[in-house]
Amino acid sequence: MTVLDANLLLYAYDSASPQHAKARAWIERVFSGAVPVGLPWQTISAFLRIMTNARLPGERFTLDEAVQVVESWLEQPNVRLLAPGDDHWQLFRQAMVEGQAAGALVSDAHLAALTVEYGGVLHTTDRDFARFPGLRWTNPLA
Repeated sequence: MTVLDANLLLYAYDSASPQHAKARAWIERVFSGAVPVGLPWQTISAFLRIMTNARLPGERFTLDEAVQVVESWLEQPNVRLLAPGDDHWQLFRQAMVEGQAAGALVSDAHLAALTVEYGGVLHTTDRDFARFPGLRWTNPLA
């Protein structure tokens, strides 16, 4: 399963981003492919939070536009919403402790634990994820 971090989605939908063209092409291939795509709720909420914040630089969407984008993802037959299961706390705690993830890195530990829980590979441009033992991750834009 391909698990998506919000940064790839933000690059793909912000035409002002230097990584826009490469991210957009990659995202389009992923969503139209046969490999299962995992969308964590935190990825969706981060996309909505940032893409609808008119105070941030870059291309921003209205709430309606951003919601329509998310709905288009969820309509794809290969997309699955990822939510924590019964064993999530143990994986989350382990990621925080072993990855020494405090403060701003706690949300990364949460995403790492969710990816491990679903047996996926996290796709992100954030190298901070290298700190989490057992997490399979890759930067598809590298």
